[in-house]
Amino acid sequence: MSPKIIVELVELIHGEVTITKACSWLGVPRATYYRWRAKNETWPLDSMVEEIRELCTENKFRYGYRKITALLRKKYKINHKRVQRIMQGEQLQCRVRVKKRKHTGQPAYVAEYLLKRQFQAEAPMHKLVTDITYLPFGGKMMYLSSILDLYNGEIVASRLSDTQDTDFVLDTLNQLPAVPGAILHSDQGSVYTSHGYQEAVKGKGITMSMSRKGTPADNAPIESFHSTLKSETFYLEGLTHTTTAIVEQTVRDYITYYNAIRIQTKLKNQSPIDYRRLAV
Repeated sequence: MSPKIIVELVELIHGEVTITKACSWLGVPRATYYRWRAKNETWPLDSMVEEIRELCTENKFRYGYRKITALLRKKYKINHKRVQRIMQGEQLQCRVRVKKRKHTGQPAYVAEYLLKRQFQAEAPMHKLVTDITYLPFGGKMMYLSSILDLYNGEIVASRLSDTQDTDFVLDTLNQLPAVPGAILHSDQGSVYTSHGYQEAVKGKGITMSMSRKGTPADNAPIESFHSTLKSETFYLEGLTHTTTAIVEQTVRDYITYYNAIRIQTKLKNQSPIDYRRLAV
């Protein structure tokens, strides 16, 4: 191999191994490598570092080493590994946050829109609706997952969490008993269309229904409950910023109040639990 290729190979693998080991692998004395590199190097290191620094600064640290290398190669011949090492050593790395990749494929499962805004039910646990709402009032973002029975507006399952994933909604669903023949309605969120959630729903004998895309009114009752909860607690009491513990306690207390005490005109001025008990 020519001296030029030897120098390029050592530069290429220098990030993984020492120069001594790289030279040993290639059968070239270390001193010879340095002599060849000095002859091959027409761009002083200090100038190289300075130019890389200028490019990073001009581009407001939006570029990683690959793009900086591409800019440098318009004028010089330089290995991208070398640029990477210099940028790391000089703390010149890209400062833009890594974008989270969005899943652009089709959801695992989208159910038919069975509910069709028929928000009345003839019996308890026959028609259920579920959704997630944000609770940005504490020291960190909290989420509330709820399931509401359309028969009497009772919250039959709920879960608070600081993460919004499939396990979160599964924990809510698992609070329900097996209810063969029931309909559970949700939006088309990825947590609801996931394979795991669909299997758990089927395991309880429930048939899934889903809103049409971009149509929150298809799930109005649970949207209304979440809005009422915030209006009658956080907004009413001016709790725009408090502790996470207070957020959690406020939500739990309100759901107990909503189910057992708060009367509703459509329930003949009874609470959801009282209405269900009297009907039975």
